[in-house]
Amino acid sequence: MEENNKNLVDEEAKASVEIWRYLFGFADIAAAKCAIDLKVPEALENNPSSQPMTLTELSSATSASPSHLHRIMRFLVHQGVFKEVPTKDGLATGYTNTPLSRRMMITKSDGKSLAPLLLLETSPEMLAPWLKLSLVVSSPVNASVPPFDAVHGKELWSRVVPRIAGACHGLFDGVATVVDVGGGTGETMGILVKEFPWVKGINFDLPHVVEVAQAMESVENVGGDMFDSIPACDAVFIKWVLHDWGDEECIKILKNCKEVLPPKIGKVLIVESIVGEKKNTMIMKDKDDKLEYVRLALDMVMMVHTSTGKERTLKEWDFVIKEAGFARYEVRDIDDVQSVIIAYRS
Repeated sequence: MEENNKNLVDEEAKASVEIWRYLFGFADIAAAKCAIDLKVPEALENNPSSQPMTLTELSSATSASPSHLHRIMRFLVHQGVFKEVPTKDGLATGYTNTPLSRRMMITKSDGKSLAPLLLLETSPEMLAPWLKLSLVVSSPVNASVPPFDAVHGKELWSRVVPRIAGACHGLFDGVATVVDVGGGTGETMGILVKEFPWVKGINFDLPHVVEVAQAMESVENVGGDMFDSIPACDAVFIKWVLHDWGDEECIKILKNCKEVLPPKIGKVLIVESIVGEKKNTMIMKDKDDKLEYVRLALDMVMMVHTSTGKERTLKEWDFVIKEAGFARYEVRDIDDVQSVIIAYRS
């Protein structure tokens, strides 16, 4: 009895703190957006003295109010985005980047920056649909207008180039041609043909999308509709596309992929999240919990921004892959939000 009372007291104490996190949780992304807009990570990275930047130096480099910038940086230092450390002479404190803040460099071109996505997700057009989330939950499945449509009258297709080429080694042995379905303007295929120079890449998307795709060596841009047909190839690469769609559409897309693959070596590489997947790796529990948080948050994004899209559990992926007629599949964990699911034709 005494133990139960203690647990109740502990839960109440925790709740009294946690409720504030929900009330002001938006401050994290708002402060991060502010830092990106001001190019704070760039200012710190490009500091000529290679020392921590003092508040005075940083406010001058970013043309920001020192008092306001101090408060933004104090918050982001507390959240672990930046570090506050003594200058070399020990007479003052300054700010430095962290691996996290470097991923917020809008000018970074190494494929690690998520600054463009953060700016997109914090735009008024993207934030407004979240206020309509309860309409989706209270409506019959497939009967409600997606929140994004309700606010803006159109759907959103956002594809982000993932850093997963390293997980594909061995999968392209004997493969001559790869099609990136829903490849956008071709960034991912550009990465793949550099990693696997023997491969001919086909960047496949809607005609108006590939019309503005960049020209790259060993990559052919082809316009079409994945619901009609897929260009013939040895392997299909499809990332962050199937989560935009419900099961029926996913099965249709995967069937179209399967039809053009050769019997022996044909495969589809699906880059998507797997919700609730327990990994047999040495990942710390804290990191695993945070990755699962992102997957679950992405599922909320799908509910808000698409008609039938969702993040899937392994059981749900098993269903659509088998319904599409694939003989078998395997999952490769890349210690990230996404996994690589390889579906084999035979």
